[in-house]
Amino acid sequence: MANVLLDHVWKIYDGKVEAVKDANIAIEDKEFAVLVGPSGCGKTTTLRMIAGLEEITKGTIKIGDKIVNDVEPKDRDIAMVFQNYALYPHMTVYQNMSFGLRLRKFPKAEIDKRVKEAARILGIENLLDRKPKQLSGGQRQRVALGRAIVRDPKVFLFDEPLSNLDAKLRVQMRSELKKLHLRLNATMVYVTHDQVEAMTMADKIIVIRDGIVQQIDSPFNLYHYPKNTFVAGFIGSPAMNFLRATVVGKDGGLWIRLGNGILLKIPKIYEEEFMEYKDKEILTGIRPEDIYDKMFAVAAKPENTVRVKVDILEPLGNQTILHATLGNDTIVASIDPKTEANVGQEMDLVFDMSMMRAFDIQTQKAIITKEKLESGLRDSKNGRISGNNHSK
Repeated sequence: MANVLLDHVWKIYDGKVEAVKDANIAIEDKEFAVLVGPSGCGKTTTLRMIAGLEEITKGTIKIGDKIVNDVEPKDRDIAMVFQNYALYPHMTVYQNMSFGLRLRKFPKAEIDKRVKEAARILGIENLLDRKPKQLSGGQRQRVALGRAIVRDPKVFLFDEPLSNLDAKLRVQMRSELKKLHLRLNATMVYVTHDQVEAMTMADKIIVIRDGIVQQIDSPFNLYHYPKNTFVAGFIGSPAMNFLRATVVGKDGGLWIRLGNGILLKIPKIYEEEFMEYKDKEILTGIRPEDIYDKMFAVAAKPENTVRVKVDILEPLGNQTILHATLGNDTIVASIDPKTEANVGQEMDLVFDMSMMRAFDIQTQKAIITKEKLESGLRDSKNGRISGNNHSK
């Protein structure tokens, strides 16, 4: 297998449309890397440039130790699985999986060995004599994967391969792909617009917006230590709450003042980062799972408790998603399913302020350093700031 390196790669269409802008991405050998972002952000274009299906405008792409800028796709030793399965309808599963090897004049015995081994790995040994029309969507996807596996390439490329499947099958196939990665010990590059898919599958996630790489990190770091508001809002479901606030001094400490004069105390460990923003406006963020029904909180204090009006309740069994009005803002909280909250009534919510995030209004960049956030995460886990009976 091999690593993949994009060094200052650009893709510009018609001399003016910048689809990918100065991408610097390093994917290590045997790593499962996911390119994620909204539709039109440039993630598929990036994948197609790695595959050789799109010419790069500027920069260098390396697979292993070889620069592949001018290398034909068939000579890059990659295998690509597309969104549509692209199976030949008149061929059997066996013939579809072996087609590429037959074109390359592999010996029949080697073809048979590779196809049957791939079929065994994917659990489709009993389907080898069927035609694609006799298969379900999930089975067709496995055949497309098998066609890639038999190639034994340096790098596997996946372009939203699960988007045509229903929700339940997508969850199942995510697990199957992760198991496949562990079994093959292969380098895989995967494109999706679904951040849940990215978080559950990736060793490394590359978040892209408008052709620009926003952050490259592990799923854990992207979730807990986002570098800007886009990453913070894109990663996580339900999405992070963003509230405009002013940093103010009071009682010897620093507080954030929301609309309608609502005050929440900034934890002491974060005060250093907020000093330069005193009496200035910032964007503060808090995830729905870090907001608690006061009835189940064990560390509720006036400095971290707010009164809200309940707008919508979404019971999900293991949690209840609450939409509420807080002053001039609307927030979403993931609270204990045993809540007694009712639509239209007021209730108290407790914010775990050790898990707060803050961003510069102008630059959209994170204010609190990763080191301080790590301390805040430890504080939250140890229950010194807040916590409740609702498993997080």
